[in-house]
Order: sequence, then C-alpha cells, then structure tokens
Amino acid sequence: MTAERLAHIFEHPEMRGLESALTETLRNPTLVIESRTDPSTELNYRFYLGTKVGDKWLCVVVKYARQDAFVLTAYLTDRPKRGEQIWPIK
Repeated sequence: MTAERLAHIFEHPEMRGLESALTETLRNPTLVIESRTDPSTELNYRFYLGTKVGDKWLCVVVKYARQDAFVLTAYLTDRPKRGEQIWPIK
C-alpha cells in the first residue's frame, strides 16, 4: 500500500489507528466480494469489534490490472456490499 493511499485513507478520522487492521484484512479477509461496477476490483472484508465508530466491517478495496494490484481505498461499514462472493468459495 502506497503512502499516498494511506494518506487518502487516513483523511477520515475514524480510520486512523487501523494500520494493522488494514494489513490483516488484506492478508486474511473473512469475505471477498467482486465489485458490481468493476470486475477487476475486489472488496476485502473483515469484522472488527470496538472501532472508533463501533463494531464495523473494514473494507479494503483492491484493483487488479494485468500483473499488478493496488489499494484504491478502505472504509468502515455496517455490512458488506452485494456482489459475487469470491472468498470463501460458496
């Protein structure tokens, strides 16, 4: 994850202090959903208790292009978005 992307994510005060959670979510997501608007983008989710805004899902959005991948953004949410579940495989 680039410094520029981290700066973008941490512009949101509720995301500050979640550096290790971002890494954990990327390395070991509980759920991965394919974006409904861009099939080359995946939404990686993991649930966290006691964030600054309560118990939430952390979503780390990753774009895949050719032989590269990069984080677009990350955010906290009440529930995962709808879409095709990639992981765990149904």
